[in-house]
Amino acid sequence: MKLVKKEGFDFAFDESGCFSCNGNCCTGESGYIWVDMKKIEDIATFLNISIKSFKNNYVKKYYNGYSLKEIKSGGEYKCIFFDEKTKGCEIYPVRPRQCKTFPFWDHFKNNTEEVQKECPAIIRL
Repeated sequence: MKLVKKEGFDFAFDESGCFSCNGNCCTGESGYIWVDMKKIEDIATFLNISIKSFKNNYVKKYYNGYSLKEIKSGGEYKCIFFDEKTKGCEIYPVRPRQCKTFPFWDHFKNNTEEVQKECPAIIRL
């Protein structure tokens, strides 16, 4: 078990827990998965497609930026890059920053119970 800790949080994250999860952090309620132009370029390169093709097929433009698209399935939403078979991320090496930093978001500093409901890899300290 490899526990990841971050100052200011009263929980740790067991990285191996991702393998027993059904992608809870990639599925559920609709939301935004923000990507900037650098990340769009990185993901397009990783997928070996043009930036234009990536933007046309994988992101939605909002007034303040771009977000990865979601797919509605069975009453919930999932990231367009969530693989149902493997329960993993198809772009894991180049995933967006908010995916890399989960579950250590400021919102969860005082909401450990909330993040524990979403993520089975959370260990309260």
